[in-house]
Amino acid sequence: MSDASEKLTQSGLSRSVGIVEPKTARFSEPLALDCGRSLPSYELVYETYGQLNAERSNAVLICHALSGDHHAAGFHAETDRKPGWWDSAIGPGKPIDTDRFFVVCLNNLGGCKGSTGPLSIDPVSGKPYGPDFPIVTVKDWVHSQYRLMQYLGLSGWAAVIGGSLGGMQVLQWSITYPDALAHAIVIAAAPRLSAQNIAFNEVARQAIITDPEFYGGRYAEHNTLPRRGLMLARMLGHITYLSDDAMRAKFGRELRSGKVQYGFDVEFQVESYLRYQGTSFVDRFDANTYLLMTKALDYFDPAQASNDDLVAALAEVKAHFLVVSFTSDWRFSPERSREIVRALLASGKQVSYAEIESNHGHDAFLMTIPYYHRVLAGYMANIDLASTPRGASSPVCSTEGAV
Repeated sequence: MSDASEKLTQSGLSRSVGIVEPKTARFSEPLALDCGRSLPSYELVYETYGQLNAERSNAVLICHALSGDHHAAGFHAETDRKPGWWDSAIGPGKPIDTDRFFVVCLNNLGGCKGSTGPLSIDPVSGKPYGPDFPIVTVKDWVHSQYRLMQYLGLSGWAAVIGGSLGGMQVLQWSITYPDALAHAIVIAAAPRLSAQNIAFNEVARQAIITDPEFYGGRYAEHNTLPRRGLMLARMLGHITYLSDDAMRAKFGRELRSGKVQYGFDVEFQVESYLRYQGTSFVDRFDANTYLLMTKALDYFDPAQASNDDLVAALAEVKAHFLVVSFTSDWRFSPERSREIVRALLASGKQVSYAEIESNHGHDAFLMTIPYYHRVLAGYMANIDLASTPRGASSPVCSTEGAV
């Protein structure tokens, strides 16, 4: 253990994975995309937690949601104030126990945290891709994640886990590569977006696209950012991630100054909170990436290739499933999770389902809710590592970079 990790442990973070370092996998074989284009080469940034066992059977893949990235647990430096986005669930003795599992999390293609995306240099033009980066889908992500699996010398995953958009990736994994995962854990997700959800995404995109500083997505060439549009998109999204009960409990109608000011500046605490979320998001996320991620959400519909029959789409699935929903999640309601469960049962698959009582809304999947964590920990503890796919695995493309 490093000195920094020892200090983290001494400061009460003994259940953290400690200091972690992102790694980069480089792929030189073109990746064909659903949109008809291809990436001639690309990079995927990822992190790992825990140790791979001798049988290489304890690997778990974490798929991130819309604004997530590869940094799911631990700290990048001793001075970090916040750990990875799912540190509450990943670590020694936590539901995804790094004393037992080797956990992998990557930044998806199109991301803005190191993997190839709009901020990356287009090898053809020699300039950042910007709006010229191709549209990517959930299936494209799964194909790239499969290549990362092979890059790491793995034949399969003990489990693939994700919440929200991450849960959609898990579902796609089970369909596209049924022999490559033993367990699929789908949390706060849906088999496809509702019209209302697509509408929310479109309003968010329009907020960005109509910002005068957007410049058709070429804002970097103008040395600016569509700050107002991205801020509004994040504010809108954040409203949908919380429940009415959660907002009432957290803010109510509390006024910042204690009295009405009769103006249009920030008066209510909830207004202040949303503006803070919006402005802080602008400093850490790319607008073109936000457009790409919301489109990937919109396009996800694995049943479409099976005449809109989800049961038929799941026919070849071999993984055992855990599906989790939250009672106050109105963006991806429990009914949407039950659609997945009913389709799995109708196609004869093994599935467990848990509906968690919570007033946190969609963001509940990131929260430390005791019953939720007990469900997740119980399921993970019962995974038989002997069931992990053990087929032959060899790299499918020329790669460079250390694991």
